[in-house]
Amino acid sequence: MRTLPTMERDSERIEITISSRFENIELVQVIAEHLCETAGLDDDGSHWIGMAVREAVANAIKHGNKLDVRKKVFAVFELKSSNLSIKIADQGEGFDPTKISDPLNPQNLMKTSGRGIFYMKTFMDRVDYAFSPGGGTELTMTKNLAPTDGVASNG
Repeated sequence: MRTLPTMERDSERIEITISSRFENIELVQVIAEHLCETAGLDDDGSHWIGMAVREAVANAIKHGNKLDVRKKVFAVFELKSSNLSIKIADQGEGFDPTKISDPLNPQNLMKTSGRGIFYMKTFMDRVDYAFSPGGGTELTMTKNLAPTDGVASNG
């Protein structure tokens, strides 16, 4: 029997590749929520991280891959200690994040799209983008799941 180094025992990595179909979003969301629960996060926190993942995958399918089922969405989840890193990548043409409308601007309040990135930034500690020269966007979201100074939040 092989003993794993401490670093490996305190970490978990899950990779999944899906085709660009909306029905696959829930599978990726369930993985995110499972990792949150594994890290000891409460149901409310797990739900909001799951929602950020849901939005990221939906954007990759709809805006990145343009609903082309031949194109894939790649998701990598890494939980190290209490730090969760989630990467969602598509095979699309990329986009300019500075051109995304502010969903809180009064003229955008009634629009049915444009809130996904706002939600991701709200629910996660950090949201970054990388763009491949040959196409594709990689979104990296991170969240520190460590309990804060013993004070419980009341939803």
